[in-house]
Amino acid sequence: MHDLIIRNGSLCDGSGIPVRTGDVAVDHGVITRVGRVPGRGRTEIDAGGHLVTPGFVDIHTHFDGQVSWDPQLTPSCWHGVTSVVMGNCGVGFAPAQPDRHDWLIGLMEGVEDIPGASLSEGITWEWETFPEYLDAVERLPRVMDVAAQVPHGALRAYVMGDRGAANEPPTEEDLRRMCALVRQGLQAGAIGFSTSRTVTHLAITGDPVPGTFAAEDELFALGGVLGEVGTGVFQLVPLGAGGEKVDDPLGEIKWMRRLSAAVGRPITFGLFQNDNDPDGWRELLQVAEDAVASGADLHPQVAGRPFSIIISLDSTHPFRRRPSYKRIAHLPAAERRAAMRDPALREKILGEAPDDADPRSSLFPQGYERHFPMEANQPDYEPGADESFDAIARRTGQNPETLIYDFLTSEDTSGMIFRPLLGYSEYTLDPIREMLLHPQAVLGLSDAGAHCRLICDASTPTSMLTHWVRDRSRGARLPLEFVVKKQTWEPAQLYGLRDRGLLRPGYRADINIIDLDRLSLRSPEFVHDLPAGGGRLIQKADGYVATVVAGEITFREGEATGALPGRLVRGTRSGPVVL
Repeated sequence: MHDLIIRNGSLCDGSGIPVRTGDVAVDHGVITRVGRVPGRGRTEIDAGGHLVTPGFVDIHTHFDGQVSWDPQLTPSCWHGVTSVVMGNCGVGFAPAQPDRHDWLIGLMEGVEDIPGASLSEGITWEWETFPEYLDAVERLPRVMDVAAQVPHGALRAYVMGDRGAANEPPTEEDLRRMCALVRQGLQAGAIGFSTSRTVTHLAITGDPVPGTFAAEDELFALGGVLGEVGTGVFQLVPLGAGGEKVDDPLGEIKWMRRLSAAVGRPITFGLFQNDNDPDGWRELLQVAEDAVASGADLHPQVAGRPFSIIISLDSTHPFRRRPSYKRIAHLPAAERRAAMRDPALREKILGEAPDDADPRSSLFPQGYERHFPMEANQPDYEPGADESFDAIARRTGQNPETLIYDFLTSEDTSGMIFRPLLGYSEYTLDPIREMLLHPQAVLGLSDAGAHCRLICDASTPTSMLTHWVRDRSRGARLPLEFVVKKQTWEPAQLYGLRDRGLLRPGYRADINIIDLDRLSLRSPEFVHDLPAGGGRLIQKADGYVATVVAGEITFREGEATGALPGRLVRGTRSGPVVL
């Protein structure tokens, strides 16, 4: 008698081998048999006609605060994700001096667009040190496994105070203390160290993330601790990754190559196609591949779809800085939409110029060539150039801004506009496909839990299957086995999570059962479900028949069962420990 048997599924086991039909048996949270399983299970699921995969591993999330109040870690749980890595981009909430809580919240709010009021109300602050943070996370039940990295920004502020926050260089004593705290964090179970070097990552005050301008001696000293302890990944967002122009596009990857070779630890860095240098990513990929021969282990971290914002009246839109709009901005969305349809106010808003400039406007083109109407269901993340509001306006002889205004305020549209910022320079996802196929590339950059009012890329695991495997019509698709491996075994291996990511005996029973024919993304929606009534975009999916974590069924047809088997994963030299 097995605890659970999943029968007759199309097994895509995460290794990349062809799909085969079979059963999966689970006992005590571990897969015990794969193939034909005789006997019975206390619980059995007929997966006939359905895809069975390992649970998805998302290595780039910002649930560092949400983990305090949300046991489900929405919206990732709705997309087959069973393990997440937090503490990316140099931001997080530990270590934390008691008088730095508000500052850390402002840093996270500015960089990752998580409402500060929600963080203030939701975080319990049961810790000061990073090991204490891990202990606090461990005490809370949740639906999936979580792991954390030591963030450079919090570390600098903890050791250096205002000097660290202001990006001043550390003294020898500062650096010694920071290294000691990174060592302490890794020994307590951190699975990496993270930093940010893009000048587009700004605190709520407008100041760059601490560590943005760190010199090589600081980076090499902190990275050296990973080599000394023999565990952990060095994660960063490099200069230029946020769309800013850089004088030396290869400058960042050169020091990464030397650091990885020197300390013997992997480095993963964010990589997008950038409008300022649309072909520059190819050279970075080549350097990452060549670095293997010199003993370095560099993994460009790429996204499954463009880095974009979703424009709506609830988030950001072209009219929010105009005087007449500002006078109604406080109204609930439905009242605001109705007021904006008044012909007199419509004419007034459309005729006004913004009161003030968007501080990031210089990074991206300001026309409407990359503003696309979103469908209400199964949104298209690869629209053609002729589908933009600018193209529609040229075809119909109208003003694109007027079209956008009417689309946002109409009751007959989704009211949401897809606006790619990075990764869509040529109106095609062919560059992303080429990146994904690179042997050193790892799938990530979902930013799940972050950019609450602007994006919902936590749904990327679902669009990897719907768009890349099944639906893509404007270019070559990707094999199912490849896409599943990119979301399971590969990210798990990079971060040393060696007990998961495969449907094999002895591996953790994190499993998805998916009706691939029925799998679809719902339209994003704006909700106010964060602490203190904070708002965010969420996106659900249909077609996940069941999700299993550690042998327990956590979701059936998108609905939570109430099971909370998730745990904190602590890194060690020999691999993860799940307590």
